[in-house]
Amino acid sequence: MIHLQNIEKIYRTETVETLALHNISLDIAKGEFLSIMGPSGCGKSTLLNIMGLLDEPTSGAVNIENQTITGFSDKKLSQFRNRKIGFIFQSYHLINDLPVVDNVELPLLYRDVSGKERRRLASEALEKVGLSNRMKHYPSQLSGGQKQRVAIARAIVGRPELILADEPTGNLDSGMGNEIMEILEELNRTDQTTIVMVTHDEGMAKRTHRLVRLFDGSLVSSNSFYKD
Repeated sequence: MIHLQNIEKIYRTETVETLALHNISLDIAKGEFLSIMGPSGCGKSTLLNIMGLLDEPTSGAVNIENQTITGFSDKKLSQFRNRKIGFIFQSYHLINDLPVVDNVELPLLYRDVSGKERRRLASEALEKVGLSNRMKHYPSQLSGGQKQRVAIARAIVGRPELILADEPTGNLDSGMGNEIMEILEELNRTDQTTIVMVTHDEGMAKRTHRLVRLFDGSLVSSNSFYKD
């Protein structure tokens, strides 16, 4: 699903040069559930953004589903992201002025999908995360766990093959975090969705197939927990 080769990311200002990622090479199989851990500032979110085509590496190659992404135009990148990748963020990124179902429909607005079909797909996604009874509510009327469920529904509404999750349980208590993790595990198991998750929680990481650790921008270990 994902092949990263010798990825380097350097942020430069007029006076400072910061090496965010150094010589990262990583293969992620189709249907794998991978977690990424490391101390704050080690490059986890930068690596996730490069996998999600939200940021470009300074050097190295990004290949997703046997397509080398280097050289894609902005329009082609946007289309590829919209069809192939779903994003889940720690802070939800819901639009407070829109009902839940409209928030979930948002990724479909950039596709040639009728309003009726958008509503059907959004309803299915909300049912999958257990929120079919909250479609007309607004984000301000939901708990943190419910907001994250909406964010997951939005990520899966377009049926992406890859989900990138940045601290999806970070703002939740252990009970809600466990429920969110169960939803991700079910998506991976039932739909064979490839999932890459950044986390600070060792317990959550050990529920995935493999744990990759970063330190100071470098990949320092990869441990498999894979179970058939």
